[in-house]
Amino acid sequence: MDKGKAIMGSGRRWAVDFSDNSLAPSSRDIPDPPGFSRASQEQDDSTVTKQKKEAEANWKAQKAWEVAQAPFKNLLMMGFMMWMAGNTVHLFSIGITFSALWQPLSALQGVGKVFEPYKDNKVDLLAPKLVFIALNLGAMILGVWKLNTLGLLPTHASDWVSSLPPAQEVEYSGGGIAFH
Repeated sequence: MDKGKAIMGSGRRWAVDFSDNSLAPSSRDIPDPPGFSRASQEQDDSTVTKQKKEAEANWKAQKAWEVAQAPFKNLLMMGFMMWMAGNTVHLFSIGITFSALWQPLSALQGVGKVFEPYKDNKVDLLAPKLVFIALNLGAMILGVWKLNTLGLLPTHASDWVSSLPPAQEVEYSGGGIAFH
């Protein structure tokens, strides 16, 4: 059968036989191009797998740092939204402020789940986790600061007056006319 011709009578109308039955020299007889070395292809499999594992560990470490620094972008966005909301107490400013408190709190509760895909014996996740925690705590501090600027935190003595007992009378004075 000639090379590249359709196989007739095999049940398939457009099947093509790609087997090389020609007398032409094979690819093994063609010299390698300049700069190509077959020795690089014949490396020990353990070296290749070791390099793949190192590359995977480097990729995991890089992605872990990207995840750790992600709250910084959220911190800038939330700060801008709080600034745009102003210092008056209304529904929008309160919603933005509680969102600024809730997002970091929920992120801090799921630190283990966030870094789970990047666990590896060769990847140290302590520093990325600490950066992630620090940035989320910074976001929570920003939310608490906004609560204070809105006047929703009890930071003045007058905020606690209702819980104080009534003051005792220290002195009593009375006036009147004295009759002898």
